[in-house]
Amino acid sequence: MELNLTKPIVFFDLETTGINIATDRVVELSILKIYPNGNKESKTWLVNPEIEIPAEATAVHGITNEKVVNEPTFKELATKINDMIADADLAGFNSNRFDIPLLAEELLRANIDFDMENRKAIDVQVIFHKKEQRTLSAGYKFYCGKDLEGAHSAEADTMATYEILKAQLDKYEDIENSVDALSEFSSHSQRADFAGFILFNEDKQEIFSFGKYKGRTVQEVLKENPGYYSWIQNADFPLYTKKVLRQIKEKLNKPKKVMSDDEKLKALQAKFNAKL
Repeated sequence: MELNLTKPIVFFDLETTGINIATDRVVELSILKIYPNGNKESKTWLVNPEIEIPAEATAVHGITNEKVVNEPTFKELATKINDMIADADLAGFNSNRFDIPLLAEELLRANIDFDMENRKAIDVQVIFHKKEQRTLSAGYKFYCGKDLEGAHSAEADTMATYEILKAQLDKYEDIENSVDALSEFSSHSQRADFAGFILFNEDKQEIFSFGKYKGRTVQEVLKENPGYYSWIQNADFPLYTKKVLRQIKEKLNKPKKVMSDDEKLKALQAKFNAKL
């Protein structure tokens, strides 16, 4: 089943120096962009991470320091990457918890103001785990009936993820073929940031998910303890978490609009009419 799209969607996969979102770097990035009319474009880059690639990471994806030493850095590629994903929703395998957060960190380090406003995210792994509890290679075999050749290369994993999602739509009639429905189904919880340090409560208010203020609204904490904001901004939190916190603070400090006499009169009339 082909995807029912109203805007482009980008499937992507990262190979990295490790799994720490705040400190590790991309060494390979593959993008497959699908347009609503069915057209596709793809691009894969090797990336110089500007830090040492640990042997344990190389053992997984096969990318060595020597292989990327003459490749462009992420900062040099950032504009091209951002242009390719700018108008698109995002999809991947474990992308909500890893690939999207780490991509955001790399773009923010490159001074590109990445965010998820006006776009959805589909995590094919979450759909898979909710339905079958398997790995990517097993999932490719299960859904597509094929062995995954070249597993742990960004391009092979990206193409497999796209094929799995289409097969999932064929298999599960209860999953609606729309980006909104797939995004909702593949989300674990309502997060304000990628890393899950700031969540949304039932009233759609941002709350802290950790530390001494766990469960309390961010706005309440910032009013009570303004120094907590500075502590987070100077600590080893992901850049995107810091950005979300900064936006909440700016919203909190934004002057409230003063109603004019006409606006007050209209509000009173509306309130009066509602009682009739």
